Amino acid sequence: MRRLLPLLAGLLLLATACTAGPGPDPKPAEERWRPAPGLAWQWQLSGRLDPTVDVPVYDIDGFDHPASTVTDLHRRGRKVICYLSTGAWEDFRPDADRFPTSVLGKGNGWEGERWLDIRRTDVLEPLMAERLDMCRTKGFDAVEPDNMDGYKNRTGFPLTAADQLRYNRLIARLAHDRGLAVGLKNDLDQIPELLRDFDFAVNEQCAEYDECDRLVPFVAAGKAVFHVEYELDTAEFCPQARKLGLSSMLKRYDLGVWRRAC
Repeated sequence: MRRLLPLLAGLLLLATACTAGPGPDPKPAEERWRPAPGLAWQWQLSGRLDPTVDVPVYDIDGFDHPASTVTDLHRRGRKVICYLSTGAWEDFRPDADRFPTSVLGKGNGWEGERWLDIRRTDVLEPLMAERLDMCRTKGFDAVEPDNMDGYKNRTGFPLTAADQLRYNRLIARLAHDRGLAVGLKNDLDQIPELLRDFDFAVNEQCAEYDECDRLVPFVAAGKAVFHVEYELDTAEFCPQARKLGLSSMLKRYDLGVWRRAC
């Protein structure tokens, strides 16, 4: 899955930047999908995709699935979210060789992944723009950009809250420019500043850490909160989740087919 030599890749990127047009016109803002609170969803990032779960929203890996998968889910009446890691580098992605070592930080706890220096938007913006182009070309309705809270972690870089706000807003703008809805992944501390920039939220384990109340601004603004727990029983978090208007379910850490919805 490795790309061609870095020099050739660099020349190709330069040629693309010089010759390619802006692509299809993005949807007007009023036509962009805006998921409402309470929508049921399936989040599957591993294993063979099961398209038969009877929910209106699917969140799947943007690299792993072709346009035909998205088309099939659309035929089944689903909206489809494109999962991407925008704050961490993954050595198994087809564009991995295009990230210079200068922007690669410490591991983020997952094998083959390292935090990115999000201050280096000169390097990262064109790479992330191409990834979002991929989501748009495949027909996705939205994007879930992951690892968007590096400033709260030991990344190897002196990232600040201001750096994170700037980068998260950049990703949101790139998604919106392509007609894609975009979700804020975790990053609870910056919800007040980022609520206007994002169309929905994706959260892991807010009930386990007693933080779900912090997601209420999204619900109050008419924006969905797609939420999962891994360690709690559904009886321990579903009553509160329903009260708050969250779209909640229990998943296993591998994010395979299995789910238990509230």
